[in-house]
Amino acid sequence: MNKDAISIVLVCDDFYAILLTAFLKSIEVNHRRDEPVDVYIIDDNISTQNRSKIIESLDANGKLTLRWIKMTEAIPKDTKLPLVHNAYPLNILVRLFIPHFIPDHIQKIIYFDVDMIMLADISELWHIDIGDCVIGAVSDTIGPIEKTIGNGIENYRELGLDPNLPYFNSGLLVIDVEKWKRAAITQRTLEIIANNRKYAVLSDQYGLNVALAGRWFALDPLWSCFSVNTAPAPKLIHYFYIKPIFRAYTYNYRNEFYHYLNLTQWKGFRPISETSRYIKKVRNFVQKLKFKFQ
Repeated sequence: MNKDAISIVLVCDDFYAILLTAFLKSIEVNHRRDEPVDVYIIDDNISTQNRSKIIESLDANGKLTLRWIKMTEAIPKDTKLPLVHNAYPLNILVRLFIPHFIPDHIQKIIYFDVDMIMLADISELWHIDIGDCVIGAVSDTIGPIEKTIGNGIENYRELGLDPNLPYFNSGLLVIDVEKWKRAAITQRTLEIIANNRKYAVLSDQYGLNVALAGRWFALDPLWSCFSVNTAPAPKLIHYFYIKPIFRAYTYNYRNEFYHYLNLTQWKGFRPISETSRYIKKVRNFVQKLKFKFQ
């Protein structure tokens, strides 16, 4: 392992392997500096076939090195995960454990959701100085209304939080590993979610915003331009709601996604029906039930 490498981590199941592949390809194509990139993929039952397609879609002699970790290995045994009644997959909570399962030499790592496309050199993001903050992230603001703790955390008064503090999206996290561990962010966030399930509909995002209120560095919004927004030159696009693999997709930046997807083993893919999307949500619920009663 190269101690000077850019370190990133993503969590993916089999259904979204196609999104992961397009995102990795966009990182590879736009990474022009010499720094190698170590990609830690938390594998939530990705099929052998799709895993092969991911690997074959990337340059074998390129700068990206894939390092696979089973999801069961990323979450410590006997950990009680605070399950929330929503349609998100169980694997969204894995990001909370990143500083505890990555190799000890890594002092900084970037977490990404897989429903993204990179349009800039990842080195540029990697070298942003987040100062004394635990993480760097992007505001969850959509449109003209700025998202704050006041309109993002429903029970902010009971928690004693300043409603004017900004609120971030947890789909992109530049993590200072040592500061995270020192502040016990993993345990604090799990406890916050468990103690506020009624309000923690967004699960990890709710917990992290409470745990890190006023302690995060605001990255330029261009580093996570939501697909419902418009920006003339985004550095990274986040397809955070309906994904462009579905026929029902009507938001922006569809062409950008398919440009990179068509550079992979999924070239020529045609959007699928909404039925698949709802089946995915049902499977997410089933996965949580299995975890709860295992």
